[in-house]
Formats: sequence, structure tokens, C-alpha cells
Amino acid sequence: MKTQTKRLTEGAMIAALYVLLTMISHIFNLDSGVIQLRLSEALCILPCFTPAAVMGLFVGCLLSNLLAGGVFWDVLFGSIATLIGAIGTYKLRRWPVAAATAPIISNTLIIPFVLSYAYGFEGGIPYFMLTVGAGEILSCGFLGLILYITLKKYKKFF
Repeated sequence: MKTQTKRLTEGAMIAALYVLLTMISHIFNLDSGVIQLRLSEALCILPCFTPAAVMGLFVGCLLSNLLAGGVFWDVLFGSIATLIGAIGTYKLRRWPVAAATAPIISNTLIIPFVLSYAYGFEGGIPYFMLTVGAGEILSCGFLGLILYITLKKYKKFF
């Protein structure tokens, strides 16, 4: 029972942190649109440390998309993209660089269709793949790996 409670608490904390970081990105208009740089996506590396992060990231993304006023298809498919990326990160947790690519790939392949069909942005799927992919490389790849290196040093404390 203690393990279940601990994982539920970890997942809830990760979800809350994801929402907080997305809202900070929202203040600077970086969380949605054709060019996105969600600081919260750096947290997609956390399944390397705990399986609770998978659901925490999914719920955090879902809540963030709702709070940011996303359309139904964005809330649904954006959250699914994060869930797929988090599961991939967990499965690849032994190889942190490979693990960081899972959310980059899932978001780069899914979100451009949301931008094109749900929001009707002009620019085309290949352009959106380029812009979303670049943002994901910065947030998941660069910031996520910095977070991984930092947390790895202090792993014994949690």
C-alpha cells in the first residue's frame, strides 16, 4: 500500500509541476501555436527515474491543455502524444539519450496534424513538424538531458 501511495503522490507532484511550467511558458506565449517551447516538456525525462512519471506527465499535459484553452482535439491528441512519449522514455530508461527522443518523436509526428486540422494554422504538416520538432529538441532533448544529469547526481536522496 505504501508503494501505491508513494507512486500516486509522485505522479500528482509531477502533474502539478508540468502544469506550473506550462503556465509559465503560457505567460510568454510559448506553450501553443506553430512554434512551441514548453518548459514542462523537459519533465518527459522523469520516467527514467520513476514509472509514476508516465501518468503524471499525461495528467499534467491534459490539465495544461484544458487550462490553456485548447480545443478538444488538442487536449486529446496532445495528451496522447505526451503519454506515448512518456511510455517510450520509460521503456528506454537505461539509455537516457534514446529515452529523450521518445517524446520528441511522438510530438513531432502527432502535434503538426493537430495544428493543421484542429486549429487550421497555415504552413503545412512538414513545416509544423520542423517547428514542433525543434521545440521538442530544445525542451526534451536539451533541457531534459540537463535535468537528467542533475537528478542522476542526487538520485540517492529520492
